[in-house]
Amino acid sequence: MRVLILTASYGSGHNAAAHSLATAFAERGDTVTVVDHFRELVHPLFDRASRATYMALLRWAPMLWGAAYTLGDWLPSDSPLAFGMTRIGTGRLAALLDALAPDAVVSVHATPAAAMSALAAEGRRVPPHTTVVTDFVAHSQWLARGIDRYCVADADVGHEFVARGIPRERVVVTGVPVRAEFDTAFDGVTARQALGLTASLPVVVAMAGSNGSVGRLPDVAWALTRLSRPVQGVLVTGHDAALAESLTRQTAGTGVRVLGFVPEVRSLMGAADLLITKAGGMTLAEAIAAELPMLLYGSLPGQERHNERFATRAGIALAARSKHELLRRLERALSEPEMIEHLRESVRRVRHPHAAQRIVAAVVERSRLRS
Repeated sequence: MRVLILTASYGSGHNAAAHSLATAFAERGDTVTVVDHFRELVHPLFDRASRATYMALLRWAPMLWGAAYTLGDWLPSDSPLAFGMTRIGTGRLAALLDALAPDAVVSVHATPAAAMSALAAEGRRVPPHTTVVTDFVAHSQWLARGIDRYCVADADVGHEFVARGIPRERVVVTGVPVRAEFDTAFDGVTARQALGLTASLPVVVAMAGSNGSVGRLPDVAWALTRLSRPVQGVLVTGHDAALAESLTRQTAGTGVRVLGFVPEVRSLMGAADLLITKAGGMTLAEAIAAELPMLLYGSLPGQERHNERFATRAGIALAARSKHELLRRLERALSEPEMIEHLRESVRRVRHPHAAQRIVAAVVERSRLRS
């Protein structure tokens, strides 16, 4: 089977999901092509400029991004008020479909999903199309006509899609696709030893995505260094070298260590008792796959706040708004091991292992129904 996967480089989550799916399809012997919609089907300059604008909004004007996200949820994905954004890249996408003649298309970002829908609305015959929703919320920009299947993170998210008009039979609860290593058992003791951490003290890992400056890691460092009990803290700054240097100075002489970009996130999560993070979709999905309780802090307005709401309602995470509240939540979690265990049990209930393989099975089933 020939499969086209459409993604976009906004944050690292969409591409991570795309490559997890590509690996799962390849294991079946399928021919897979992964295409970045903005970079390859619109223009590299548009891709860089729009990503820079997006990151600037998240860093310097998050409330403005939150307002745009809320407005987008009031508009259908094909609304004229979107000023043609849902049709961007459709010309090259149509040419790509002609050249590759895929048996199935999978989108892991809302914009290429809308572009596929726009082509279908023109009366063009398109292959079976599955959208993999990488957040824990049903936002209207994910909803588009002509999508055959929606693969969603959890049953509650699926209920939201049905409530917003998607037929029940088109919604499949699969979980969010994560890297294969998250689907295997992991020895936490070995992970701690590899990182030079002791088994006798709790380990708290904090991260804020691939660009740490978008999160509030200095506040987390402040809280970790003011705990009344000893703890092993690990701050992950991603690709932000300046932040790593600043946090290293801030935590000098304490039990907190600072790491930059960590490719082996599974090992780090395997060593942790608790993860402090903002509620990015892929980070949430990976923590769930690792059965790791969370304390959510610094979640940005928009999809992350909605993800946070899902996580707290599901009982898999605590949440804090201020650094003083963060310190109080952290103190309580570390002083009450039964709370951590309760969170972990809730994580196990919402975990969907082998999500990539579940999605592949849904795509293959739908393609057979259309053939």
